[in-house]
Amino acid sequence: MSDTSKYHLPAGTAAEGPYDLVITPESAGWGYSGLRTLTLGPGQAHTLTTGDSEFLVLPLTGGCTVTVDGRTFELEGRRGVFDSVTDFVYLPRDSEAVLNSASGGRFALPCARTERGGLPARYGRKEEVPVELRGAGNCSRQVNNYCLPGTFEAEQLLVCEVLTPGGNWSSYPPHKHDEPRRDESGAPVESELEEIYYFQVAGEGGFAYQRVYGTPGRPLDVLAEVRSDDAVLIPHGWHGPSAAVPGYDLYYLNVMAGPGQDRAWLICDDPAHGWVRSTWGTQHVDARLPFGGDRKR
Repeated sequence: MSDTSKYHLPAGTAAEGPYDLVITPESAGWGYSGLRTLTLGPGQAHTLTTGDSEFLVLPLTGGCTVTVDGRTFELEGRRGVFDSVTDFVYLPRDSEAVLNSASGGRFALPCARTERGGLPARYGRKEEVPVELRGAGNCSRQVNNYCLPGTFEAEQLLVCEVLTPGGNWSSYPPHKHDEPRRDESGAPVESELEEIYYFQVAGEGGFAYQRVYGTPGRPLDVLAEVRSDDAVLIPHGWHGPSAAVPGYDLYYLNVMAGPGQDRAWLICDDPAHGWVRSTWGTQHVDARLPFGGDRKR
């Protein structure tokens, strides 16, 4: 039996209170990763209590002010996810923040449960977000590395965006990060991270596909047709490809967290398909990249 209905959350099916989407560790059936999305009309405000989790305030469209711990951060935001990277705000656990949007907007609120709480609220400048062009040929995609090891400090939370031109394949080769593993020398080669994919598809009626499948002894079978505002949960196993159908560009927000105290993002490819990486050296990066005039840094 397919697990698609359990792990694919179509738009609107996980709405709760003021949020268009709510994924908590409890609702996902795991321990750390979460995501909310919030729409604010012009002049509307929202109070967010972080509790036992750290958060980012990441504009999808529009901007807002974020007031927390006696400080106010102005988020310029962006017109849309395909137009540019955005600035953002980090919120520590056990804090209360007020989001106020003069012109209205939509905001992603990725979060991770953490027992630590020593980091302060901070502003992330859009100019400092590393933009990476990954892969080549029809595996070309753009990755906006907001909150990863080496790009922005957090306790447990990892966040990036992937933009894939229509007709291309991303999250490929399929990979996993569901167990802490070391090689024969003792060096870490894989970390344990739960992951959420949140999708936007450009164009009226646009759609894409997301594949997730299990490893020996841990069955999992997801093949989801995804549309804007859908989410897919990845508790374990190989995930990929994310297939952008021709004519419709694909965006997804990745939210990851896990029990590791070193906050590492270490993956391993499915050995049946990892050879594909070796073909990229003879191909060009898709000329449609980067989106929105962002450049490789």
